[in-house]
Amino acid sequence: MSGKIMVVGFGPGHADHITERAKQALQESDMIIGYKTYVDLIVGLLSDQQVISTGMTEEVARAQEAVRQAEQGKVVAVISSGDSGVYGMAGLVYEVLVEQGWTETTGVPVEIVPGISAINSCAALLGAPIMHDACTISLSDHLTPWELIAKRVEAAASADFVIALYNPRSGRRTRQIIETQKILLKYRSADTPVGLVKSAYRDRQHVVMTTLAEMLEHDIGMLTTVIIGNSTTFFYDNKMITPRGYQRKYTLGAKEQPLKPHQRLQKEAEPWALEQTLATEENENTEVKGETPSALEMAMLASQKVSQMKGEAVSYVAATMEKTLPQDLGTSPASMLEAYRPQESILEFAVSPGVANKKLSAQQMIRLAEVVGEKGSIEYSPHHQMILRIPTYDPQEITTLLEAEGLILSPIGDVLQMKACDFCDGEKADSIPHADEIQEKLGGMELPKELRIGFNGCGMACYGAVNEDIGIVYRKGKFDLFLGAKTVGRNAHPAQPVAEGIEPDEIVGLVERIVQRFKAEGHPNERFHKFFKRVKVIEGYTYQDMSIPISIEPALCGD
Repeated sequence: MSGKIMVVGFGPGHADHITERAKQALQESDMIIGYKTYVDLIVGLLSDQQVISTGMTEEVARAQEAVRQAEQGKVVAVISSGDSGVYGMAGLVYEVLVEQGWTETTGVPVEIVPGISAINSCAALLGAPIMHDACTISLSDHLTPWELIAKRVEAAASADFVIALYNPRSGRRTRQIIETQKILLKYRSADTPVGLVKSAYRDRQHVVMTTLAEMLEHDIGMLTTVIIGNSTTFFYDNKMITPRGYQRKYTLGAKEQPLKPHQRLQKEAEPWALEQTLATEENENTEVKGETPSALEMAMLASQKVSQMKGEAVSYVAATMEKTLPQDLGTSPASMLEAYRPQESILEFAVSPGVANKKLSAQQMIRLAEVVGEKGSIEYSPHHQMILRIPTYDPQEITTLLEAEGLILSPIGDVLQMKACDFCDGEKADSIPHADEIQEKLGGMELPKELRIGFNGCGMACYGAVNEDIGIVYRKGKFDLFLGAKTVGRNAHPAQPVAEGIEPDEIVGLVERIVQRFKAEGHPNERFHKFFKRVKVIEGYTYQDMSIPISIEPALCGD
């Protein structure tokens, strides 16, 4: 009978976390080979298999014995806790086979059975500390020179990885974890969150949440996995959390960022990415719109305002959090505020000199250049806007500077955008107040999909209002209305003319009702022209198909 080697990772040790394939592999085996402590963890899953267990430092002997037994026809399971391919036996078994000239086609079959590694099981007990780039480093210098381990720690620390330390300390190895802490403190705050998990999902499980500065004050041994957060990791309600994104992107004017999910952090998935509102001193009962602010909201506020806060404000927020946090949190509100540090955001928004005004002054251009700086960017869009993207810790400072120069700032993304002509450089100014009112009431409104309103001040419509989702043309003292242009594609078409001679005092309210219905009934990512086609009637205006089939002539072949 042909033998076989199965290198089985059985996870943290609890039966609930052993995969079904791992259980099957143990049952299929004639022989189990493993470190004695690990054999004891899975003995309940065995029947009549022969068991060979050895000491901690006898990994090579176990791998050699497994190969020898398999070549004699035995089905052998070599066991590892966690995942067999992460500081486990998988690589060592292959090394022994390669040394003997093994090939996959001629040698004994080998199957690697994956398991839950310690970085994953320990992270689950801590909360969500490895949501972004992370690495594992073993501090054991039994097989790796300490100088090389120290270089790896330094590289991971400087690159802001979340770091999981395996084998951090033993009875004889005590200095490695001390040296590691020193290296990390060169690159990270002393308040960086650290999680210590001993014997994850086993009878003697013990979880500690501490900081980089204080972690050595706790018991750390060979059964402990140490997870060190990156610069954005924070503690909340006895959980260690690393945000999924390093740079958050913000636009203006909405509590929930009205931007595409694949581009932005959304409230439903990542509430720490959104701005929160400070409850004022007058709100003694911490009630905002009838709801009690959560501790997370207060922590977020602290992170965003940390550069401005005085001692009184910090005390106030900490006192408020005392009222909302459970008493057995284990972490004081003040330390939560300190541990949650603000992170740099990418502020995105559109800038224009005005609805009708298209002229930027030299001073405005200078101010734009100052706030954008070397790291930011300015993009001139096809819709006559300048899109600014600026890395910043303080979006409010930037918007205040630009608004002081008389610039109009607008959110970007799935929002309403207003595009108006210059009204012949202001000579045809009768309809400008209506354009300004529409911008004031609707500009930047969050919608199911980006919607553009085109506004022209005369019947020439030279600014292309009829080619927008909603077109408004001022003609002979009254307004003409166009709905549902399709601006791209082979069947692109202008908007449908739906009304002429709308009274000036009616136009703003009419447009507002149309937009509000689209906001309420539009499907996510649905263009306005598709919405109009689907609902068929808006404000009494019936949809008509404006697309005209185009016959494409075949291309002529040339020499």
